[in-house]
Amino acid sequence: MNACCALAVLWLAHFCHGTMSCPALCTCFPQKAEVVCNGVPLTEFPSGGLPENTTMLTIQFTNITSISEQHLNAVPLLQELHLSSNHLHSLSSHLLRGVPHLHTLDLTENKLSHLPVDVFNHAPLRSLVLKDNLIDNADARWVPENSSLNWLDLSENRLTKIPAGFFLNMPHLENLDLSNNHLEKICNSSLNLLTKLQKLDLNNNKLDTLDESIFQNTHNLTHLFLAQNKLHTLPKDLFQKLPQLRILTLENNQLSHIPPGLLDKLHSLDEQGIDLASNPWLCNRKLEYLWSWLQKNKEKVYQPQSITCSTQLLGGRSVMSLTESELNTDSL
Repeated sequence: MNACCALAVLWLAHFCHGTMSCPALCTCFPQKAEVVCNGVPLTEFPSGGLPENTTMLTIQFTNITSISEQHLNAVPLLQELHLSSNHLHSLSSHLLRGVPHLHTLDLTENKLSHLPVDVFNHAPLRSLVLKDNLIDNADARWVPENSSLNWLDLSENRLTKIPAGFFLNMPHLENLDLSNNHLEKICNSSLNLLTKLQKLDLNNNKLDTLDESIFQNTHNLTHLFLAQNKLHTLPKDLFQKLPQLRILTLENNQLSHIPPGLLDKLHSLDEQGIDLASNPWLCNRKLEYLWSWLQKNKEKVYQPQSITCSTQLLGGRSVMSLTESELNTDSL
């Protein structure tokens, strides 16, 4: 009996040490194997006292400035790490070597600028969020060859370009967010390997043109966001290989007309699935294709009456309200 009691005490002590300990200023949820440190005056990663069986760790709205491989060694079973809204300015090389089960990493709203090579290697990441940082350069070596990554968010950074080979190690990518950067050009071959891509967000950049072959291999694309750029022309065959596209945003660009046939292959557009508003449409013969397409596909257009003319004589008129003779007036 005494031996059984001793074993029970030892087991209880191990259980408490492994799952019931909890760092100061944090809250632990043993049944979920989750630890949350939210809005507390932490200045260092709370590796001391973290339960070894932790699978989800959330540290947000703190004063932590760095995180290293040694810190994460305290939680070898970690699967999700959420580090948004801290003051992280650096990440150590080989950061994830001690967390081989990590599939989700969120670093939203920190002060990261330069990331070391191999920083996200050693873990089978499926979701990586780097939103709202100070990153101005993207490096394909951040992730390992043939990574499991299917969600990448680099929005609200300082990127001016995407290297042609940046997505070389991301063949499984399904969601890509590059919005709210300073991108001036997307290389025509940069998306060639992203055959599983479904959502691409390029809103609010400085793109003025797109190569006609840029989407030639992204046949599974369903959502494409190109609003708030400087696009002034679009190639005729730009969307020809996107049969599954459901949502397309082109509002707030510099489009005066679009080439005949541009939208003809977009048979899967949702109701109100395309937005063309706030462009300087020149209501003359060059706009006849768009005018005709709008007449036949009104239900697919978001607020069709907001697609208006910028020409002097017809300024403010809805394109859809025009007659064919008005579009063919030479003086417009």
